[in-house]
Amino acid sequence: MVKANLTVISNFIFLGFTHYPKVKVIIFVLCLLMYLITLLGNIILISITVLDSYLHKPMYFFLSNLSFLDIWYTSSALTPMLANFVSGKNTISFSGCAVQMYLSLAMGSTECVLLSMMAYDRYVAICNPLRYPIIMNKSVCVQIAAGSWMTGCLTALVETMSVLCQSLCGNSIINHFTCEILAVLKLVCVDTSRIQLIMLVISVLLLPMPMLLICISYAFILSNILRISSVDGQRKAFSTCAAHLTVVVLFYGTALSMYLKPSAIDSQEIDKFIALVYAGLTPMLNPIIYSLRNKEVKTTVKKLLIRNPLCAFFNPQ
Repeated sequence: MVKANLTVISNFIFLGFTHYPKVKVIIFVLCLLMYLITLLGNIILISITVLDSYLHKPMYFFLSNLSFLDIWYTSSALTPMLANFVSGKNTISFSGCAVQMYLSLAMGSTECVLLSMMAYDRYVAICNPLRYPIIMNKSVCVQIAAGSWMTGCLTALVETMSVLCQSLCGNSIINHFTCEILAVLKLVCVDTSRIQLIMLVISVLLLPMPMLLICISYAFILSNILRISSVDGQRKAFSTCAAHLTVVVLFYGTALSMYLKPSAIDSQEIDKFIALVYAGLTPMLNPIIYSLRNKEVKTTVKKLLIRNPLCAFFNPQ
């Protein structure tokens, strides 16, 4: 076996979108807008679920967790890219890369589990409403959320350590705008079959398995909704479920195309734009989708705005 010339890498260099010089500024502006909207929308959503006791329900408890991890998820991926664009230095330290990779994987993995648990919550609420307060009590909700976070953090630790503990070649150029694990894996000099197996097992556990649970949950939900005699009841149930399904399709669709595509397909340039979707677009759309399609959230926002002195000042009537 030929031994590669190894060097100690202290910094990585991002290629980012250097292959698209004419649209770099446009990409920067779009990413900045997505990041600011993500922060604003998710902070507002967390705030109203905390301030209004009417929203102290399991669904909004999980939604607050989703908003919180989306803030961290987007910040870990987009903030360094935006900072590098402004400074003109597309570099990151080894430790910084490790932290960025871990946070992105941890938040993404946690979201995979959390979305499936939110689907289960909707299943119990719609298919077994009388027992819903008993089944989804506060203790159970906290345990589900904690289990989601622990699963995401532990699997992310395994993946991050399995890649960064390997021997890296002298080439420190990452063909991405972030320390995405698949991009960094290409810098490993040794055989990566074991690492790829670990990533495959984790990806199957966190992508198809939760999606299967979501599909089963919504199959029962759809069957139950069709039996509701009230048109208003059907519309409310469909509205709540449609919001969740929109998030699921966006998130799992991009993640599956990224992590479970055949290894023979090398599409790093396409992967960058896919990463922008699940790291920037999806977290931005989450609060918009839930607020625009959720009557309870819209009612709470209006109620809080009416109570706000600033709102009263600008609207004296």
